[in-house]
Amino acid sequence: MAEAHWYVVHTYSGYENKVKANIDKTIENRHLEDQMLEVRVPMQDVVEMKNGAAKQVSKKMFPGYVLINMVMNDDTWYVVRNTRGVTGFVGPGSKPVPLTDAEMLPLGIKTDDVEVDFAEGDAVVVTGGVWKDTIGVIQSMNHSKQIVTINVELFGRETPVEISFADVKLCN
Repeated sequence: MAEAHWYVVHTYSGYENKVKANIDKTIENRHLEDQMLEVRVPMQDVVEMKNGAAKQVSKKMFPGYVLINMVMNDDTWYVVRNTRGVTGFVGPGSKPVPLTDAEMLPLGIKTDDVEVDFAEGDAVVVTGGVWKDTIGVIQSMNHSKQIVTINVELFGRETPVEISFADVKLCN
C-alpha cells in the first residue's frame, strides 16, 4: 500500500471546520479510515487584549486551509475535491504536492511512531481520564492517531471506547 502524506487543501475562508467535519463524515461513511488518516485545522493559542484584560484564545494558523494526512489515489482525491467548501489542493496545476517533513515541523505535527508494550488482545488498565481504573481488552490500535479501542461496560452492555496510548498500561 502507498504511504500516507500530509496535503494542504484550500477552502472558503470560515469554512475550515465545516470542511473538516464533512470530510470526517465521508471517511466514516465510505470506510476510508485506512486511506485518509487525519484531517486537521491547525490552531494556535494567542493572547488577546480586550477591555484591558488579557484573554487566551485559539486562532486558526492558516485561515482558509485544512491539512489532510492521506494516501493519494483517485478515491481520496475525489472525496476531498468534491467536498462542499473545498476549492482545491495546494500545488501546481491539478497535482497535489505533499508537505515535506521540514514543512511539518513548525506545525507541531509529529510523524514518528510511538513504541508501545501492548498489542491487540492484551488486557490493559486505563490510567487517566474519564475511564480511569477501568480494565479492558484492546480490540484495535490506531498508531497514526495513537489510540487504542477497548470495550467497557456501559449501561449493562459492552461499548467500544477510544483511549490515548498515554492513558493505558498493561495489567499486571
